[in-house]
Amino acid sequence: MEDLEAINLAADWGDISQGLRKDLGHQLHSQWIKPIQVGGIDRDTGTLDLFLPTEFAAKWVQDRFADRLSLAWKIACADVRNVRISVHPGRRKVADLHVHTDGRRAANDGADTGMMAIAADTIGDTGFTSSVGLDPMLTFAAFVTGEANILACNAAQRMAAPERPQFSPLYLKAGTGQGKTHLLHAIGHSFLKAHPRSRIFYCSAERFMVEFVQALKQNQMIEFKARLRSFDLLLVDDIQFIIGKASAQEELLYTIDALLAEGKRLVFAADRAPQALDGVEPRLLSRLSMGLVADMQPADIELRKSILESKLTKFAPLEVPGDVIDFLARTITRNVRELVGGLNKLIAYAQLTGQEVSLQLAEEQLTDILSANRRRITIDEIQRTVCQFYRIDRSEMSSKRRARAVVRPRQVAMYLSKVLTPRSYPEIGRKFGGRDHSTVIHAVRLIEDLRQRDADMDGDVRSLLRQLEN
Repeated sequence: MEDLEAINLAADWGDISQGLRKDLGHQLHSQWIKPIQVGGIDRDTGTLDLFLPTEFAAKWVQDRFADRLSLAWKIACADVRNVRISVHPGRRKVADLHVHTDGRRAANDGADTGMMAIAADTIGDTGFTSSVGLDPMLTFAAFVTGEANILACNAAQRMAAPERPQFSPLYLKAGTGQGKTHLLHAIGHSFLKAHPRSRIFYCSAERFMVEFVQALKQNQMIEFKARLRSFDLLLVDDIQFIIGKASAQEELLYTIDALLAEGKRLVFAADRAPQALDGVEPRLLSRLSMGLVADMQPADIELRKSILESKLTKFAPLEVPGDVIDFLARTITRNVRELVGGLNKLIAYAQLTGQEVSLQLAEEQLTDILSANRRRITIDEIQRTVCQFYRIDRSEMSSKRRARAVVRPRQVAMYLSKVLTPRSYPEIGRKFGGRDHSTVIHAVRLIEDLRQRDADMDGDVRSLLRQLEN
């Protein structure tokens, strides 16, 4: 009988794991989901044991995927009511080195892999997180702003202000690791400071669905609804995972209507716009988009540098050379979480080995992160983009003409070629009509100087960087 149960659980896990691989991608799945070993079910509690090889891995999966795994198992196997993620009892519990290098989410969704350590304070049996569950590191003071996220940050601050906001709900749209979760927590902290006696509900959409299913099974829907609607501020993360379960969507819809009618505040976050959510009924989509949809663009190179520099203060007096900061900001472009995680990992390695932080050390120790982020921008692509921007013919990049309307765009293209590609000065010169390397050096230094003194030039370069990097 036990063998049959093990076979069935293994089959269920195969289906669940395959689905997670599609959702998370090969790298994340291979690193965190694939090592999971399925244990047995406690028939008295309906608890299924899932084992990982280290304490760090167990905690990371618990923090990031517990809700998703629990929901998947409840759907796949009627006997499973919850899951317990821990280290396999037959393995030695090791304090993994990654504990030092990954850290917590901070500074615009902080750490490289996004591990989030939250001390949950539950209300009743629902598991809903009160204000105590807000991460103390994720505040407005710790959020670094730039052109890419200033609208969302200002809207978030307005939502948390003492006076009633002009819009509700606020919908934060941003890709993974760009800071939307940070802003959700910051809103909670600021709102609580302005309204000390308020009650805050923060959870992910997956968590909402898990609690909804649990309340449904335990015939506690009246209590579920009453608790949910008693909050003054509703913060729901990763709303894209509310797909499926029409009854859960309907309950969220009614909750939104009830809270809005009472003048309470609602904030949702997702990786896509409301209209792009799959499997969400039109009425709920309408409610999600009826307030303000604030789009957070990927951080540009200047914002990435600012974020790194803000993080360096906690590592003082350790010195990180400027060329290392420039290198990280230029090459780790996918999201802020990976960017800060790369810095954390580099500094942790330097501290543990007694080495100095250098460009060579960064290239050696961050191979995986760098290779995953590196999009090969070519000089041809840079020249084409610059010519379109300044509306000049592509042939001017190699011509001998000295008219200012041609020379300045050519110099900008040389500068961008040095910033965005690994090409040497002589190699760049050859791509610009066989020019000498000294000409390229002059162009790079000139544009660097103009960016400091000329706001228009700095604006042009920023715009071109955004086009090329995105």
